[in-house]
Amino acid sequence: MFGLGDLFQWERFVTPTIIKVFYWLAVVISVLLGLAGAVSSLTTMAFNPFVGMIFLITSVLGAFMGVILARIVAEFVLIVFRINEHLGAIRNQGSGLRNQ
Repeated sequence: MFGLGDLFQWERFVTPTIIKVFYWLAVVISVLLGLAGAVSSLTTMAFNPFVGMIFLITSVLGAFMGVILARIVAEFVLIVFRINEHLGAIRNQGSGLRNQ
C-alpha cells in the first residue's frame, strides 16, 4: 500500500495503488445496479412479461458491460503509469551512456 508520507512527497505515484480500490468499487456498484435492475424487471414481468424479459436481459448485459468497462479504464490508467516508468528507465539509461 502507501504511507501517509507518500501523499505529501512526489517521489512515488499513489494512483497505481489506489486504482485497484476504485476498480473493485466500480465492479461492486455495477453488480448491485444489475441486481437492482433484475429485481425491478421481475416486478415488471408481473404486468408485461415481454417488457420485463427485455429489461432483465438489458440489466444483466449492463452489469456485465459495466465490469468490462471498469477493467478497461483501470488497465488504461495503469498502462499510462507503466509507460512513464519505462520512459524514465530509458532516460536514465541514455544519460548513463553519455557520461562514459
